[in-house]
Amino acid sequence: MFITIGKLAKKAHVTVETIRYYQRKGLLIEPEKPVNGYRQYPIDDITRIRFIKHAQQCGFTLNEISELLFMDSGHCQDVQKMAEQKSQQINQQIKDLIALQNVLDSVVEGCQESQSTESCSFIDALFRQSQQPESSNK
Repeated sequence: MFITIGKLAKKAHVTVETIRYYQRKGLLIEPEKPVNGYRQYPIDDITRIRFIKHAQQCGFTLNEISELLFMDSGHCQDVQKMAEQKSQQINQQIKDLIALQNVLDSVVEGCQESQSTESCSFIDALFRQSQQPESSNK
């Protein structure tokens, strides 16, 4: 069974532009356009698009998703390695976000303690941080 790009987008819960973007990235095959009519997409593309969207929600980039799509069940160890690397990357992002949250919390606490009307301690702290060399911001 085949459907038009509009119906495909609707059933996969994405926009037509998303489908076109996936085609440009090589994640979906663009069907040939008949002389008189619209391109017809296989109904299986709904599942493929949903897979792509779910993998994105799991933190995978489109390049990584492309790799996943071209691996078959015989590459389970490769997929597992990719998933482990992604998990480590997400754990590092969580640590970085927690550190950022701690910095923001301390600055906000400083703002609450210093109710100066002449300057804002939050903005002052950001200016001080922006004037420091890059290596000390990490």
